[in-house]
Amino acid sequence: MKRSTHDLLLSFLSGASWAFAVIGAWVTFQSFLFLGFITALLFTFLFLFVALLIIVVLENLSLSRDRYEESLKQTALLEAIRDNINSSDTSL
Repeated sequence: MKRSTHDLLLSFLSGASWAFAVIGAWVTFQSFLFLGFITALLFTFLFLFVALLIIVVLENLSLSRDRYEESLKQTALLEAIRDNINSSDTSL
């Protein structure tokens, strides 16, 4: 099965978002550590919230794309069934 450019782009962005979340959380924590451990932890959680929100949006786009492709396949099958039923009715 050949993957479309849209699928490849979503896969790449999903992987990049996970890397951004992990590395960004570490950098955020280290950057705000001079303000105190609790403050650094708070800013890290805020950063992770935004990063994970981006990941959820990308996963939702991927699932929507899969659902759309599956509905196209089901529509084609249902139209073939309808055509077979209609052609058998007219031959009687």
